[in-house]
Amino acid sequence: MARIGVEGTLTDVKTALMEMGHEIIDLRTENDAANCDCCVISGQDKDVMGMQSTSIEGPVINAQGQSAEDVCQMVNAKLS
Repeated sequence: MARIGVEGTLTDVKTALMEMGHEIIDLRTENDAANCDCCVISGQDKDVMGMQSTSIEGPVINAQGQSAEDVCQMVNAKLS
């Protein structure tokens, strides 16, 4: 399956994605996202300074306001 980077606060999303067979990478620093196929962020500190630079070529999914099931569906849709 895919390597998915997930922010530390999204434990329910991590669990759901692991149950689906994905490899989960904890996103602590920018370098953690480098080898991920997709990243899931909480959206809490998105664009705090108005800067929009990314260190990943794949999709970045904002999980703010979404259930773990919804996020998993978005991940699978982006990776298919």
